[in-house]
Amino acid sequence: MAIIRKCLACGKANRIPAKHLADAGRCGSCKAPLAATAEPIEVNTAEFDEIIRESKVPVFVDFWAAWCGPCRSAAPHVAQVARDLAGRAVVLKVDTERSPELAARYNVRGIPNFAVFSHGSLHFQQAGLVDSSMMKSWVEHAM
Repeated sequence: MAIIRKCLACGKANRIPAKHLADAGRCGSCKAPLAATAEPIEVNTAEFDEIIRESKVPVFVDFWAAWCGPCRSAAPHVAQVARDLAGRAVVLKVDTERSPELAARYNVRGIPNFAVFSHGSLHFQQAGLVDSSMMKSWVEHAM
């Protein structure tokens, strides 16, 4: 399984394996540089499991739902974390309405709920709205 990213230069889709999401690379078609992933990636259960298992860098996860006001308020902070830690961490978004099994697996009772995984294991988890500097501190502690 891989995450699909479009090349900014030629628009072609590139399959990026989970273990290389934090790496810079080259477009398979035009050979233009592909920067490390710098935005949150919405994932399903299978993608989540593979990325957590294969990632060489910490993974920050935002458990959220579209109807949740605080989740919408957290979204710009989550995006900022993805930009600031590009190449050093991967940021995932898990919609608890679409993936209730993941929410149950990690005992997500309130959202937004944030988790940091390192080397395939849960390192930290907290519910409630916080800013990007707090989110980044959690991830940096796991590095």
